[in-house]
Amino acid sequence: MRTREGNKEKDILNAAVEIFAKFGYHNSKIYQIAQEASVATGSVYVYYKNKEDLLHKIFEMLWSRLYIELKKVSEITELTSLEKLDAMVDLYLDVFAENPALALVFVNEQIQASRNQTRFTKYYEKFLDLAEKSLTEGQLRGEIIANLDMMIYRQFIFGALRNLIHRWAESPEEFSLGRIRRNFKLFIKNGIVQK
Repeated sequence: MRTREGNKEKDILNAAVEIFAKFGYHNSKIYQIAQEASVATGSVYVYYKNKEDLLHKIFEMLWSRLYIELKKVSEITELTSLEKLDAMVDLYLDVFAENPALALVFVNEQIQASRNQTRFTKYYEKFLDLAEKSLTEGQLRGEIIANLDMMIYRQFIFGALRNLIHRWAESPEEFSLGRIRRNFKLFIKNGIVQK
């Protein structure tokens, strides 16, 4: 196997995100990814076994980054659970704001990819577990209502965020990330009941 050079591997990965976002994973071809990365088609295979390996690496990088960043936030003992929840939402939205093509790949491909893979799902589960732990600590401190089922709440939060990211990625002028961020935080912390 050849020695890896420069940023070629990163260029291939970034190109894969762009091509998967544009054509969808199943309609994308390795030669398109190579062309987008300005490398020979054979160079893709120096770094990745196949298209599926590329997709899994994209998700592994996404969820490991989110997990590492949330872990840092969760270890700040001075923050309340609601401040940690705010930070978690910000982390999640900021990652996609940096790369809208990644948002499209995420919403269109992750569910199918996670059915056959554990390489990135361990980070995804760790991320969700950390979020749930912070919220459970908030229950113990009286910051969050005690009878809230955290497993349901965690699925609710991330299902809603996934859907909102999808709407933003497809129609950013209608669903700005700023608008999503403000309203989502307001809703998950205060609900819809006028107090």
